[in-house]
Amino acid sequence: MLRFFALFLFLQLSLFGLNILSWVQEHIVLPWTALLAHICATLVTTFDSTAASQGKVLWNQATGFGVSIEAGCNGIEACIVLFAAIMAFPSTWRHKLVGILAGFAAVQALNVVRVISLFYLGQWNTAVFDFAHEFLWQGLIMLDVLVVWLLWVRAGARKARLNAPPPPPEEPPAPPLAPRAPVRPSGGPGQVSSSLDLSPHAKPSA
Repeated sequence: MLRFFALFLFLQLSLFGLNILSWVQEHIVLPWTALLAHICATLVTTFDSTAASQGKVLWNQATGFGVSIEAGCNGIEACIVLFAAIMAFPSTWRHKLVGILAGFAAVQALNVVRVISLFYLGQWNTAVFDFAHEFLWQGLIMLDVLVVWLLWVRAGARKARLNAPPPPPEEPPAPPLAPRAPVRPSGGPGQVSSSLDLSPHAKPSA
């Protein structure tokens, strides 16, 4: 357990350090954030034609209101935490890869819901928008990370049980019983034992 926490913290610090590098921000973080805004705008325009995206901003063309997807709202930080937890936990590389891909999809899908909900909450009530942005959605995203990680751990433990060889028996099997010899009636073949003689007997004379 100590090894898990030490590796978990080391990976988080390393990845968060890489995340703030200018090259990473310019070539990975900002393009991904712009793509996220475009995905949100595409989904919203299926029922609201006034929505559009420009760079990392999702905005309403009719009212001019928009939300800018900044650091902490693009899901990258949450994915870093999940990635560090998966890599620090002992498992096969194949299972780690499945967990990273599935976890990234789960976190980003919920993050899309977050951005769209904040886009409409901001147009409805500023106080509710601030509460949802600062507290509610931050907690829900991290809860999503925790749930995904626990499900991944449980799936790995179940797979390990299924692939494990059966345990040896606690006691050696009992030897087979020797066949018993058939019991022959006394008196030889063709004769009936006196104890089984059912023929009528002559009545003794007086």
